[in-house]
Amino acid sequence: MARYRGPRLRIIRRLGDLPGLTQKVCTRNFPAGQHGPKKKMTKESQYGIRLKEKQKLRFNYGITERQLINYVREARSRKGSTGEVLLQILETRLDNIVFRLGFAPTIAAARQLIGHGHILVNSNRITIPSYLCKLNDNISVNENSRNLIKKSIERVSILPMPSHLEVNTEKLTGSIKSFVSRDSIGISINELLVVEYYSRKV
Repeated sequence: MARYRGPRLRIIRRLGDLPGLTQKVCTRNFPAGQHGPKKKMTKESQYGIRLKEKQKLRFNYGITERQLINYVREARSRKGSTGEVLLQILETRLDNIVFRLGFAPTIAAARQLIGHGHILVNSNRITIPSYLCKLNDNISVNENSRNLIKKSIERVSILPMPSHLEVNTEKLTGSIKSFVSRDSIGISINELLVVEYYSRKV
């Protein structure tokens, strides 16, 4: 399935707050539909609950179904809780790191910055948004792109900086100073339900 490019508030109304998807504020707390809010809400099935949690990951991090399956497989092959390892992998993607550092308003915008060659990792230009950053990696902005990022920072409402990241807004640099902890995840999600969703598919 291709990356979602449709209306983002529609997804927010269905799945809840996804900071990586959009900064728009939703004023309606019921799913989109031509008939308005349902008078009697039907009980969600167990499959539906797990599907919803999986979709939160997909839309927030802007990844395809195939990518997510590959990440689940990689998380299973590593030591530790599969759900937590999966979140750690997603949090160390370069596009997510650029977003969490405040260099871009959304993960999609961060992906565009990376694709256009504005971001450097350890002084090397990286144009792959899915690049997995490592401990002590230094993320910086290309010298010719500093004005562009500064304008973006002025417009972006900065989210709380996660404990595993360190940023210098004057020099436009950031670094990964520790491993990602569960408390530093930027999205409210039950990762165990995602692992259960893929238990028969992976």
